[in-house]
Amino acid sequence: MALIERQTGETRVRLRLVLDGCGEFTGSTGIPFLDHMLHQLSRHSGFDLDVDASGDLEVDYHHTVEDVGICLGLALREALGSATGIERFAHAITPLDEALAMVALDLSGRGFLETEGAFEHGRIRDFDLNLFEEFLRAFIMNGKFTLHIRLLSGKNPHHRIEAAFKGLAKSLRDATRVCPGSTVVPSTKGTL
Repeated sequence: MALIERQTGETRVRLRLVLDGCGEFTGSTGIPFLDHMLHQLSRHSGFDLDVDASGDLEVDYHHTVEDVGICLGLALREALGSATGIERFAHAITPLDEALAMVALDLSGRGFLETEGAFEHGRIRDFDLNLFEEFLRAFIMNGKFTLHIRLLSGKNPHHRIEAAFKGLAKSLRDATRVCPGSTVVPSTKGTL
């Protein structure tokens, strides 16, 4: 379990993450589409996630989206601890109707993001889709993991993003799974 609190002149975020949860999402960021994706992430990873965020939404969603990503990354690192016994690597191919996403990740201790075809320009209601790349960059840099997302097909922007988030969730679930009987950090360096 990890509890992260962050307050700036633009945002206030309180985020609680339980890796061995039941997939329950509670709270709100004040941004309905971001909440929808966080709910997907929580449900399909099996992580319990409680987010209470407020920010200068009258200016733009950017600060809140990025700071929630920062807090989620910090919480993941804290909850993983030394990472002893985890699987570390995982991947998923997830469909949502016509959309198909391929996601691969490595809880490597190094932040790196590569996306292809996932977060094109456009909006869903008043949400700028480019903000999901900002969210993911903040998440992986603070969570210190490598993430690759490829959208293999899909026309509906909602379906494309949701397929990617479901693939991310499934990959996180699998990568954080503890290998029975393992007492080592999954690295030849001895640390992640």
